[in-house]
Amino acid sequence: MEQLPNAIAVVDNKRKDSTYPFKSLAGVGVVFKLTQAIGKKLNLPEKEYLKYLDIVCIGTISDIVPLIDENRVIAKLGLKLVEVTKNIGLKSLLDASGYKEINSNTISFGIAPRINACGRMGYEEEALKLFLTEDETEAKIITDRLNKYNKDRQDIEKSIFEEAISKIEENHLDKNNSIVLGAEGWHHGVIGIVSSKITDIYFKPSILVCFEGDEAKGSGRSIPGFDLHEALSYMSDYLEKYGGHEMAIGLSLKRENFKKLQEKFEEYVTKKDISDILPIIEIDKIITLKDLNTDTVRELDMLEPFGEANKRPVFVYKNLKIDSIRALSEGKHLKLTLKDGNTIINAIGFNLGNYSKDYTIGDKIDVAGMLEINSFNGIDSVQINIKDIMKSY
Repeated sequence: MEQLPNAIAVVDNKRKDSTYPFKSLAGVGVVFKLTQAIGKKLNLPEKEYLKYLDIVCIGTISDIVPLIDENRVIAKLGLKLVEVTKNIGLKSLLDASGYKEINSNTISFGIAPRINACGRMGYEEEALKLFLTEDETEAKIITDRLNKYNKDRQDIEKSIFEEAISKIEENHLDKNNSIVLGAEGWHHGVIGIVSSKITDIYFKPSILVCFEGDEAKGSGRSIPGFDLHEALSYMSDYLEKYGGHEMAIGLSLKRENFKKLQEKFEEYVTKKDISDILPIIEIDKIITLKDLNTDTVRELDMLEPFGEANKRPVFVYKNLKIDSIRALSEGKHLKLTLKDGNTIINAIGFNLGNYSKDYTIGDKIDVAGMLEINSFNGIDSVQINIKDIMKSY
C-alpha cells in the first residue's frame, strides 16, 4: 500500500483508492476540480470558478498530459477564455509571444517556454507575480524579465548542447548503447532539455549530470519502450535520490559515483538489448497535390487542441523533386522548395538542418510532415512542416 502524507486531506486522482473516473488530470486540473467542488459546496455561481479555465488550460497543455476526456474539455474551453482573458499578466505574455492565433501551438511554444524559463533559471516566483498582478505596467516589466530568462535559457542550452555533442564525438559515445555525460558548470535547470535533444538525435537513452562541488545533479530522457525509471532502480546504490517516470527522470548523486553511474547504466541498457527499438513516425494518410489547399488545412484545426494523445496529423507526400535546399539558423533548420510537376511547395524542417548535407537539388524524395498555413505579405499558402525525409523508390 502506498504511503500517503499525514494530512487533513490528500486530493489526488492518481491515488490507488481514488474512484474519480479520469486519472490523467494535470496538477493544475486537480486544483481546478478542488476549486470547483468548493464552489459548488458554497453554492457559488459557476462563473466564479470557470473564470480560471484560461490559466488551467495553459497549465494542462504545458504539462504535456494526454489531451483526451476531461483534459480535452479543459483545453478546448480554456483556449476560448485565453482569447478574451482578463488576466493582465497573461495578456501581456500573449502580446509578447508574437503569436497572432490562440491555439495549442501558441501555448506550447509561445507561453509555456517563457513560464518554464523562470523555474529553470531560478526565478519561479516571477511567473506567479505575473499572473497575480493587476497593474499593466508591472505586467509589462515582469514579461520583459520572462523574455530575458527565456533568452538566457536558450543561450545556456545552446552552449551545453554544443559542449555535449563535442564530448560525444570526441569519446565516440554514440557507439555505446547509452549516453551519460557530466561537466562542471552545466545549469541543472537546462540539462533536461539538452538530454531530450541528444536522445532525439542518437535515439539512445541519455543522462546529463552537472557537478556542483562534491555533489551532482542529473536529468535523463528515454526512448519509447525503455523504462528509464526502472533502470535507475538497478543502480540506486550509487544515487542519493531519483524520481520521474518511464520517459524522463531526475537524480542526484555524489560526484565520486559518476563513473559507476556511467558503467552501470551502460551495463543495464546493454542487457535490455534496445537495438530492435526503432524510431517510428506514425503516419495518418498519404496525400497528393489535390489535398494541398488552405481549406483542407483549416478543417484540420477543428481537431484542436493538439497535444499528447491527440497529435497533429502527420502525412506522407511522395515523389517530390527538390527545387531548392538550404540550412537556416547556423545550420539548425532546413528550408526547402519542392516540385510536384510544375507546382512549387514550400517546406520547413525544424532541427533538421543536417539533411542539407544529405540531399541536393534534383533529388526525388518522400516527406513526412504536418500541413500548416504560412502567411506572407498577406498571402496564405500551404507549407509542409517536415518531420522526416527519405529518398523516393
